[in-house]
This record gives sequence, C-alpha cells and structure tokens, in this order.
Amino acid sequence: MKQIYIHGLGQTSNSWNKVIEQLEDVEYSICPDLAELVQGQEITYQNLYAAFSTMCDAIEGDISLCGLSLGGVLALNYAIEHSEKVKSLVLIAIQYKMPKKLLQFQNVIFRFMPKSVFQQTGFGKADFLKLCSTMMELDFSDLIYKVTCPTLVLYGEKDRANKNASIELANILTNAELQVIHGAGHEINIEAPEQLVEALRNFF
Repeated sequence: MKQIYIHGLGQTSNSWNKVIEQLEDVEYSICPDLAELVQGQEITYQNLYAAFSTMCDAIEGDISLCGLSLGGVLALNYAIEHSEKVKSLVLIAIQYKMPKKLLQFQNVIFRFMPKSVFQQTGFGKADFLKLCSTMMELDFSDLIYKVTCPTLVLYGEKDRANKNASIELANILTNAELQVIHGAGHEINIEAPEQLVEALRNFF
C-alpha cells in the first residue's frame, strides 16, 4: 500500500527526509512537493486540494495518508471524500475547523517578513497570503463522520495552538487514537523525527 507524506506550509518535501530514512518500505512511500503540485495555477486552497486529489486518484490501489498541518488538512479532506481508498490516516497538528483569528494573525506576520524567507519553500510571499486567506472558511465538523479508517492524531507537547483541536478531532473520529510527542513543537517531522517514526511504526 502506497504511503503518502504531505508536508506543512513553510516546509518542502525534504522536511520528511529524516522520517522516511528510518521507516521501512521506503520504496512504497512518496512525498509530494505541494508547490510543484499546483505550479502554474493561482495558489488557493481549492486549487491545491484539486491537484492533490488528482495525484491521489492516479495511484492504483489503497493508500495511507500522513500529513502535518496544511498537509494534514489535505489528507483529512481527501479521506472524507474518498473513504473507500484511504485505509489509514495520520494527522499531525491540524485544525479541522480553521481558526480565523490565528490565520489572520499569521497573515499579518507574513506581510512583515522579507520575500527571501518564502523562496526556499517554493511558494512566494503572495502565495502564502492567498493560501491562508482561502483556507479561512474551511470547516469539516459536519463531515468527519465519513472517515472510518484507523487514524492516528498527533501533536507536539509545545504546540499549544493545535493541542485542543487535536484532542477534539481524536474524540470525534470513530476509529482514532491520540498521541502527544513530548518535547516537540509544531514541526514534529523536523523537530522529533525519531519519536515520530516510533509512533508511525507502532500505528502501522
């Protein structure tokens, strides 16, 4: 079964390197670069999800999705719409109902950051602002029941912004377990790859 690892906003596919290197069956894993998926299109959540969905649809057989932050939102969105194809799900530090105030605050910070900070991610500064703006109305609260596959919900001990949403999501899902990665913040795949690998091995 193909395992797909989806990075967060501000990351690239390389953000999963330390995790993938330690996992078995690496040949069955792919880490798409989100900027490349939506290249040549307006950078909106809707366009990004459409490109991600097309990629997943093209994979023969069942898949397992593991996403962090924005990557987790994409994974949850796809699992809701394609429950028959997604056989397991790992959601790391995600919001299932977008916190508008948090996104607005992020956009304020992005506006004051130099363009050079964004270049290494493949998305430009304007792309970040547009993507966050088009995510503000996302709310999967009434659709989560469609996800029935085994699901692992993770968040970092220091990630206060996503702690409550992770706990709520794990309680709402019908077949989920919740785990805290101690000592880690938001970017668990970068900050605590060894602990994440252990959690993934136990789950899979």
